[in-house]
Amino acid sequence: MSQCQTSEMSKTEVVDASELVKYVTITGKLVPISIEDHMKLARLAHDFKRAVLVATRMVAKGVREAEVLRELRKRLNKAYADSAFKTAKAIVEGCSFNGGNPLHIEVRKLFIVSEGEASRHGNRNVKFESTDVIKVKYPHDGSWLSLRAEFGEKYLPLVRDLVDLAERRRISYHAKIVFRSGKVYLHLSIPIQLYLKYFKEGEARGRLIAGFDLNSDRVNLVIIDEHGEIVDVRTAWFPEATSHGFPREKAKALRLNALARLLKYCHRHGVSVVVFENLLSVKRKRFTRSKKANRKINRFAKKQLIQHGVVMALKYGLRALLVDPKGTTNSREHGELMKKYGLNRHTASAYLIALRGLRH
Repeated sequence: MSQCQTSEMSKTEVVDASELVKYVTITGKLVPISIEDHMKLARLAHDFKRAVLVATRMVAKGVREAEVLRELRKRLNKAYADSAFKTAKAIVEGCSFNGGNPLHIEVRKLFIVSEGEASRHGNRNVKFESTDVIKVKYPHDGSWLSLRAEFGEKYLPLVRDLVDLAERRRISYHAKIVFRSGKVYLHLSIPIQLYLKYFKEGEARGRLIAGFDLNSDRVNLVIIDEHGEIVDVRTAWFPEATSHGFPREKAKALRLNALARLLKYCHRHGVSVVVFENLLSVKRKRFTRSKKANRKINRFAKKQLIQHGVVMALKYGLRALLVDPKGTTNSREHGELMKKYGLNRHTASAYLIALRGLRH
């Protein structure tokens, strides 16, 4: 173990990420079977969006949960109202994390969310009639809307299994319907173990440990052995992701793909454990005096990237750990590593993260 590890490091909390990331999302397209069903689905999306916006205002003002739910149930059925409340609460928390004012939240996209429930054949309002037909509850008259579901061929065995397990009330799935660019998409959040049943690519057999430092324009990777010595260093760059006007979705795709490539590299080069900072418990983003830096920070969904990293790690049979982010930058240990090994600050952070995983 490196001599740079001090008693302060020994107190670092380490969490097994597989215990925190329980679901993974797959996406398909929805095509309404009739014009009437399409119009009703659009109206439901407008009503759900409006209910979420109302709920964000009430939650931001500190209104009690029971009162918020009472108001939402006047607009939607109980199941949709519950989902709208949970969605609004998450949006308010995200706004506070980003340093924004929750009272100024805007909800632009049309969408519908429905919570999973195993006792209701998988979901309360969005149900599979078959692998290619979805039924959506229309709360205003109690009818069910019919939509054709289209998933990529690689997902079809998984969807068949999901439909069978849901029919037998053995599994639940979270559903989100999104209107985007004139099309309708279905995002299904399914248990990660079901996903891994079809997409896991073997078990890691190596003994090395990899630490990741995730940033808005790069991902830094340091691989160490059981003695804390550096074995390999890699950096994936995507500076265009932070350019002014660069599409947010494209930036997200660049980061996810870069991280996936590095995790695949780890799988092929003797790594058995990967380590990330645990940002799932961080309450607020830290901003600087630089407008440019703040723009990068605000547009960078680091938590989402870490969750993706955990899922990809499990896919490759790697064990994923999360360590306390405190002190991984601008600390005495961080500075010592930079000087001792001639590392830049991001690579030094990745090394320090790997060392914390090594102790565990």
